[in-house]
Amino acid sequence: MSRLTENTAFQCENCGARVMPLTNGSFRNHCPFCLFSKHLDDHPGDRSSICSGLMRPIRLDYSGKKGYQIVHECLKCGKLQRNKVARDTVQEDNILSLMTTTAYSLN
Repeated sequence: MSRLTENTAFQCENCGARVMPLTNGSFRNHCPFCLFSKHLDDHPGDRSSICSGLMRPIRLDYSGKKGYQIVHECLKCGKLQRNKVARDTVQEDNILSLMTTTAYSLN
């Protein structure tokens, strides 16, 4: 599968937002509005998971090499996965606020 066919627009299954593809050569792996993702990979980028569960953001980590990463937990199978925050996602100082809002809305 090519980057062009994988990097497509989608409708977020959590908040319903229409999410456009990234144009900087990266893959989009989460909704920039609610930070939810979908369990599509067994290993980063392979798109081989048969789970397809919704993945909620549970924590934000920071790495000097990769920057901010959202830790997602699959609501179907429980897998934990880190995803680099997309460049067009809310400003970095607003990510923690969005994570807190999202976490409260899950309970």
